[in-house]
This record gives sequence, structure tokens and C-alpha cells, in this order.
Amino acid sequence: MNLKQQAARRALEYVENGMTLGLGSGSTTNYFIDLLGGKVKAGELTGIRATPTSEATAQRARRWGIPLTNLGEHPNLDLAVDGADEVDPALNLIKGLGRAALREKIVESHAKRFVVIVDESKIVERLGRGPLPVEIVQFEHKTHIRWLETLGCRAELWLEEDGSPVVTDNGNYLALCWFEEGIADAYELALTLSTHPGIVEHGLFLDMATDVVVAGADGIHELK
Repeated sequence: MNLKQQAARRALEYVENGMTLGLGSGSTTNYFIDLLGGKVKAGELTGIRATPTSEATAQRARRWGIPLTNLGEHPNLDLAVDGADEVDPALNLIKGLGRAALREKIVESHAKRFVVIVDESKIVERLGRGPLPVEIVQFEHKTHIRWLETLGCRAELWLEEDGSPVVTDNGNYLALCWFEEGIADAYELALTLSTHPGIVEHGLFLDMATDVVVAGADGIHELK
């Protein structure tokens, strides 16, 4: 069992019968969905409902027979589980390399408890070791890229292997922003991004995670 699977298995211990869950997106969360689906299919977990954060997550949950719902029907989630690209000492996150940050942030902001599952490589001293994904509207997207570069980063449009722009489930493009020395003030950057026209959402998840399950070579530990 790899580290991602180990973290996912520990996160499954947070799930109880009758819970309404938020299901994240990406490779690590896929392990959690598979484990959850196995428990639901075997009748070991009952009364579970889940709100997915992407079309891919919804399809995977349906294959396991996990009943799906939405925030309109169940706006108060008991628990959300998702991966992260980076986790800092304050449990602030960078997410979005799974291409679903906007829907993830919407869903996970409605959860009483937000459990993040990662392997030890995702733990950082300062956010911004890797790229920060930013969702932008397609209209005048080159202008948005140029503006992002005024924030002290190198910004580029995220492209598929064939050279076409990555398009999210929401029909938007994604930019990747690289900060050479990391992000000096994540809160200031988040505020700046959230107030600029054309910027739909960003991958800074600040003050949202309640628990982080970290799987490493020396076992699993949990950050609160």
C-alpha cells in the first residue's frame, strides 16, 4: 500500500454511518473514494451521501454506488475529505492541480470538518514551492495572465499535451503561477486575487483544514 492509500485509509476512520460528505478530486482522493465505496457496497457504512467536487469524482462515486447529493439539498456537510498540493505549518493549503479548486472550495467551505490527506512530500515551510493554480475566464485570458505577472510571479496558461488550454468543469481556463521565493503573504495574495475582474478562483485554501493526515516513511501522523 502506497503512502496516499495509507493516508486515505486513516481518513476513512473519520466517516460514520449517516454522514453527508464532501468528496474532493485528484489521485489521493480517488483512493479514499474507492475505500469508501467498498465499505458502502459491503454494507459496512450506511446512510452515506456525498457531494462531489468534479465530474470525475461524481463518476467514480457512482461506479461504487455511493449516493450523491448537492449543497442545495444538504448545505451542511458533516465531513469533507480531499488531498492537497502543499500544506504549511498553519495547515494552510495550495490545491488545484487536480483542476477542480473552485468546486472544491465551494463544497469544502460547507463542511463542519475538513480532513486533508497527503503524503509527507506535500508538507512545506512556506506555500509556493510549486505552482499556484488560478482559474480565469476565457474572455481576454492573455490580459489576465499579464496581470498575474505583476504580482511577482511567472504566470503561464496551463496547456494540455496537444497545446490546447486546460478547461475546467466550469468552462474556464487555468493559469499556473510560480513564485521564485515562495508566497511571502498568502492572505494578502488571496485578497488581491479575489478582487480582480476575470479571476474566478485561486488555489489558496486558508484557514479551512481542520485535520491533516500525513503518511510518511515512519508511519502516519495527524496535524490538527
